[in-house]
Amino acid sequence: MAKVEVETLKLILHRNLQDPRQINDILNDINQEIEVQEAEKELKPPPVKKQFCVMVSDPEGQLAGKDFVSWVVQIPEDESPVTCPDKVIKAAYEYNQTPKGRRLPLETIGEALENVAAKFFKEEDLWVKTKEPVLVVTTNNKIPKFKDSGAI
Repeated sequence: MAKVEVETLKLILHRNLQDPRQINDILNDINQEIEVQEAEKELKPPPVKKQFCVMVSDPEGQLAGKDFVSWVVQIPEDESPVTCPDKVIKAAYEYNQTPKGRRLPLETIGEALENVAAKFFKEEDLWVKTKEPVLVVTTNNKIPKFKDSGAI
């Protein structure tokens, strides 16, 4: 819906209505509604600052030279990334308590991240950014120096 300035609305009311009391009553109602909306905005808590966290599936405990899948999630900025798996597990437990979860219970973190609704994760302060797993690529974190010819 388009927002209209109060002054513009006042001019329109003066053009279309003859009774000044009725115009003042309408303007007072509008001002009260604006004050209520502003008060609600002030009461609303500020948005939670979040940090990204990548959860890697590493079943054998070794990353070097192997292919792994991962999921990207967000957690509040002041929490440790170590809590991510626990949050997913808690959300999966809650999901498994629902009728759908009892019919098809989740057994892995990957299943939980793909199938659990966002409301279960939100209760745990976890926001899943990639439901489908993504591949992890390792790097040595260095950029090679260019030779004189411009080639690497």
